[in-house]
Amino acid sequence: MLHTSHPEILNRLRRADGHLRTIIEMIENHRECVVVAQQLHAVEKAVQNAKRIYIQDHIDNCLEEATGAMPREVRSSLTEFKEIAKYL
Repeated sequence: MLHTSHPEILNRLRRADGHLRTIIEMIENHRECVVVAQQLHAVEKAVQNAKRIYIQDHIDNCLEEATGAMPREVRSSLTEFKEIAKYL
């Protein structure tokens, strides 16, 4: 199922992919270690953010739909879970 956040996630991952390819070239061209490490950190953060958005979107959409007919206590627990999951 395609969610509204998926195009944004795909764009982030495509940028990270291009950035990672550039880093590979930097290593092959013997660029400074600090510069490469900075770029690796940037790619890591980009992928991490894409993952966070993807998981949060899944929680907000898929789990919400699945618990619609469940008891109020379960829905309340899901609401709490959604709040705390933002800090992962």
